[in-house]
Amino acid sequence: MSKIKDILAQMHQSPKSVRFKDLCMVCDYYFGESRQRGSSHRIYKTPWPGDPRVNIQNNKGKAKAYQVKQVLMAIERLEVNYGTEK
Repeated sequence: MSKIKDILAQMHQSPKSVRFKDLCMVCDYYFGESRQRGSSHRIYKTPWPGDPRVNIQNNKGKAKAYQVKQVLMAIERLEVNYGTEK
């Protein structure tokens, strides 16, 4: 859990320098296993209607900054609307 909190702190401070592997670890923790693996993309299901997924992409070992921000927003939405603060 402390590793996840450390990664979340890094994601907030510097979205451009987050490793893809670390972003996957956070997404696995909050959203469960991804639906797709084995390619440069991973897709995670979220509990809300509309566009219920988080899509992240490996960019030479790094996560894309805009996707890091999307994950942070999805985690916030999950905690606020569904009361699943971890």
